[in-house]
Amino acid sequence: MTDAKPAAAVETVDLSNCDRELIHVLGKVQSFGALISVSSDWFVNHVSRNIHEFIDGAQAEELVGRPLSEVLDPDAIHDIRSKLQQLGSPDAVQRLFECRLTSSPDLFDLALHLSGRSVVIEIERHQTRGKTDQTSYVRPMIDRIAKADSVEQLCKVAARQVRALTGFDRVMVYQFQPDGSGMVIAEALTAGMDSFKGLHYPASDIPSQARALYKRSLLRIISDVDDEGWAIHPVVSPSGEPLDLSLSSTRAVSPIHLEYLRNMGVAASMSISILKRGELWGLFACHHNTPRTLPYDTRTAAELFGQMFSYMLDQMEGDVERTQRDRGQALHDRLMSQLADGSKIEDNFDVIASAIQEAIPFDGAVGWIRGKFFSQGSTPAAAQFEDLARFLNTTAPGTVFSTDNLAKVYPQASEFADRAAGLLALPVSRSPRDYIVLFRGEIAKSVSWAGNPDKPASLGPNGARLTPRKSFETWREVVRNHCVPWTSTEVYAADALRVTLLEVVLRMSDASLREQSQAHERQEILISELNHRVRNILNLIRGLVNQSKSEARSVSEFTEVVGGRIHALARAHDQITRKNWNPASAHELIALEIEAYLDGNADRVQVKGIDVLLEPGAFTTFALVAHEMITNSAKYGALSNQHGSLEITTTREGDGHFHIHWLETGGPPIVNPPSRRGFGSTIIEKSIPFELKGTAQLRFEPSGLQAEFTIPAAYVAAIKLPSKLESGRAQKRSDIATPHLDCDVLIVEDNMIIGLDAEEFVRELGARSIHVASNSSDAITIVESRELGFALLDVNLGTETCESVAIALQARSVPFAFATGYGDQTHLLQRFPNTPVVQKPYSKADIAQALTTIHADLKPVS
Repeated sequence: MTDAKPAAAVETVDLSNCDRELIHVLGKVQSFGALISVSSDWFVNHVSRNIHEFIDGAQAEELVGRPLSEVLDPDAIHDIRSKLQQLGSPDAVQRLFECRLTSSPDLFDLALHLSGRSVVIEIERHQTRGKTDQTSYVRPMIDRIAKADSVEQLCKVAARQVRALTGFDRVMVYQFQPDGSGMVIAEALTAGMDSFKGLHYPASDIPSQARALYKRSLLRIISDVDDEGWAIHPVVSPSGEPLDLSLSSTRAVSPIHLEYLRNMGVAASMSISILKRGELWGLFACHHNTPRTLPYDTRTAAELFGQMFSYMLDQMEGDVERTQRDRGQALHDRLMSQLADGSKIEDNFDVIASAIQEAIPFDGAVGWIRGKFFSQGSTPAAAQFEDLARFLNTTAPGTVFSTDNLAKVYPQASEFADRAAGLLALPVSRSPRDYIVLFRGEIAKSVSWAGNPDKPASLGPNGARLTPRKSFETWREVVRNHCVPWTSTEVYAADALRVTLLEVVLRMSDASLREQSQAHERQEILISELNHRVRNILNLIRGLVNQSKSEARSVSEFTEVVGGRIHALARAHDQITRKNWNPASAHELIALEIEAYLDGNADRVQVKGIDVLLEPGAFTTFALVAHEMITNSAKYGALSNQHGSLEITTTREGDGHFHIHWLETGGPPIVNPPSRRGFGSTIIEKSIPFELKGTAQLRFEPSGLQAEFTIPAAYVAAIKLPSKLESGRAQKRSDIATPHLDCDVLIVEDNMIIGLDAEEFVRELGARSIHVASNSSDAITIVESRELGFALLDVNLGTETCESVAIALQARSVPFAFATGYGDQTHLLQRFPNTPVVQKPYSKADIAQALTTIHADLKPVS
């Protein structure tokens, strides 16, 4: 073994050697596509050797040097030239779908881009799958991820969406870390596959030039790791340069990467770049257990989704950063208002540290002011910090310094790493150097790697050529002397705070007086507003008392009338004061009046239509009108006997006005206008027109009183959805116990978006495992291989129905329900007469109702 290399040389071997591999000029294409490259004057200069499989009779050697017009039809060349005109940047790629290249009826999909001074035309066979436009799925996919309230949830939902669109067995969201390594932060995978979520991968697994290509070419597919590919002829141009395939979708794959995928047990893969402001944030990494050639239009939709996801991710992370920066600004404002004029930092250290804690979490803080030591929480001792202060004096002046591994840059810190492993230092003066220093304690974190990161490769059979590692078993590393990293927004907030602390000693002497003056002014405004509202209420009550006495025949009747009106006002004021004097619900006001005066007869009143929020100025006026109308109906109208009913319908028309339609039926046989018009009638007929400039009309029809009221749009704040009263039926329905699906569930649905919704619904109903199929064949395979407890079947599956699936389920005594957008499915209902039908569009409640119908037949699977 005289040729054995020293151990030290072997130990340094890793996949960083791949950085030297020219993966963009491998000189081959994958077999699912062919390539033609033409010069600027449209002569063929490169062609893949499998061109004969796409263009009958074409041979690579014979095409080179010929004009493209002798190879392709004029119409095809015209379309190609038109698309090239639309290239917007050097890295842009244009697409042509369902293109006929020659007189042959075969259709192809083309990808067009520039490579140096050449035009590269990549050709794939068009895969016909019906009329579905794959890009039409992108909008509803985006709508779903838009509901996420965190980056983690955004990535989790996005992984599911990409898997549903592409059909890959595993889809991971892979995020790059600051050191170039990567971590799987979200995952969607088929049943039975091992999860990679939470695993870390060393930076060498994705070489630097591969990361650079991911920024230029946003989607990369490897259809078959065992595909040998086809060479490009000639290998190099007359000037000796190989064809640059950086933007090529059919570009062949590095042998090292192919072996890497084989070692992972992956037969096909696809990557979709996730960019944040032009930098590579991460990837959607897709794996498949068998070879998979994804149609070009589906890949285009996936790439578009990746770009839209990148924008949403950037927006969400930007929102988080802005929120944290706003908190930093709020901290600045708070400290400037809390610290009195002429305050010294050392005298207010505890106040300052407590305020900082709200914006920047830490375990301990030190103030080093004029050589004096002040501390709070877990920090180094005074003597240890005095030495550390001299180290901090060597950092750049006037800037914040941070590290999550202090011992790496200041070895003496290992003595107190358990208390202070990292720091964030804020210089608050120039001479002498004074500091506020925040510390975080050690987090001895366990990092799970997909294999030992120190041994990502070994020497292969060809000398210096590397063979990727074969072990991807989880390997855990314990990291010491680190704290939770300081984020960029925390460092930004710290720098803003540094400026704040410098301002403390320069504050204007009148700041405290100004604050006192503003507080006094606010108090005066509050007292004045309170006095104004109390006077208005007292004047209104006095008017009610004076006007009501004329219609009372006795003291008790007077007390009842006035009391009822004052109580109506009180209920209205309760509603708007509970809302902090903000707009309140009209339907809730009506409901309170009904409950207050009709007691057991409330079920004879139906309130329907659009609910709105009324401004406080209109709310009390409408409260009095509603009170008078309801009490009159109870005394003299439809609700005064045992048979009458009242229907109140509310609408909001295009003009924005709020309309109340009042209809009484079944009341006294004779309905006449009141012989004596009292104050109650005045309230009903004149309050809304006089105070709100609306309208009020009453009609005493033989069938019962009818009334129309209009409240102008100026008093209508917003539509309130859902209406409390309109949801009455739904509330009664919700009293029924929701069935719990403690079993495996099959969903048969040919629309991806509807299938995703159904999957969410049954998951919320307790399903253990959910299997989704888009056609009868796949569904029957699942029925035969899984122990199912329930199935939801879309009746119409495009070119077939779900009848064969229903028969298979019935044979195994598995209960199921039909879902359909068609009203009548008599042939299936006759065959399966007791099967519940869910009408599209359906909700979780509709599925639950169907489950309730067959609840006794559900069979839990142990």
